[in-house]
Amino acid sequence: MADASQPRQSTRFLLLYALAAAGGAIAYVPFLTILLPVRMTALAGQGDIEALGYVTFCGAIAASAGGVLFGWLSDRTQNRRSWIIAGLILTIALLLAVPLAQDLPTLIAIIIGWQLALNMMLGPLSAWGGDLVPDHQKGLLGGLLAFSPALGAVSCAFVTIPGLADADGRLALVGVLVAGAVLPVLLLGRPRPFPELSVPSGDEPSARPFAIVTRMWFARLLVQIAEAALFAYLFFWFRSIEPAITDSETARLFSLVLTVAVPLALLAGRWADRSGRAILPLVICATILSLGLAAMAMSETLLAAKLSYVVFGVAATIFLSLHSGQTLRILPRPEHRARDLGLFNLTNTVPSLIMPWLTISLVPGFGFDALFLLLAGLASVAVLLLATMPRLR
Repeated sequence: MADASQPRQSTRFLLLYALAAAGGAIAYVPFLTILLPVRMTALAGQGDIEALGYVTFCGAIAASAGGVLFGWLSDRTQNRRSWIIAGLILTIALLLAVPLAQDLPTLIAIIIGWQLALNMMLGPLSAWGGDLVPDHQKGLLGGLLAFSPALGAVSCAFVTIPGLADADGRLALVGVLVAGAVLPVLLLGRPRPFPELSVPSGDEPSARPFAIVTRMWFARLLVQIAEAALFAYLFFWFRSIEPAITDSETARLFSLVLTVAVPLALLAGRWADRSGRAILPLVICATILSLGLAAMAMSETLLAAKLSYVVFGVAATIFLSLHSGQTLRILPRPEHRARDLGLFNLTNTVPSLIMPWLTISLVPGFGFDALFLLLAGLASVAVLLLATMPRLR
């Protein structure tokens, strides 16, 4: 059980930090899902899908490298704020530079630079939470991080309101929203210091065995593969069941899932802190989302498909949010926290390289049912990895 007398980080900082973390989602969700594809069509015409594939692949590589590189640099300099500010400025500047691209290679170069800049901001920002939030509040922190995907979806709907802004203006609007989300924690956060969280481990053996870190890494990767597949192909699956379904209806369901997940993630995170059972909510969520995937594989009506997706989507959103908080707890060396987080965040980018091959291999010949059963099997492995972990202290 958590000790109520233990020092705690201020609620003010936790809320502003969660808003800043959501700034990352506000930066990439509208841009990668709507604004970039529109720009790609304008430049590449009929070859837009192939071009978008190249951009996605190159962007994933840049994001992976940037997370590790800038995390390592922020560890070495021991200065998170400066890297966050520099990344924020460059992220917004490169967003505003997108309209300047008059050909595909230039646009790809800008996107690669943008991904590097975004991870220059997000890598040190993620590690900053580990520097300043004690272990007995990591569950609450994870619950608050559930706001990130929800605010990303809200920002996407906002910047695409008809008549609000033209194509270039939407990019500027995203930049304003990102700055409005990230700057408050830097200017007004006033966090309570917890120097003991950053004491170098030196040459002493890690308090967190490598096996625990590995289990957490693979568990997240397996769930992220399923989440990435549904993010990319949800509409196509619904349409295979009911051709008349609209993209707007699918978007509303996606927003509902993210909205419902936020309070449930907060409750689960607080319970994890109070009970001292950091991993149990992850095991429960992984179990539920694997059952949701199995139900999706058996769905024959649109109503059954929607309900099974809601079960999967809510559980997956809670899992990923709480996992992010507890990851800060199990990283072995505080002096390498941001670098190690960069390695952990490969679980966010690697699925975008794996998922298309799984889909291409299974769906054309065996349908979405086979894909969802495979994903349910992968999620079940995540359950086993987490359920057999030693209890965190």
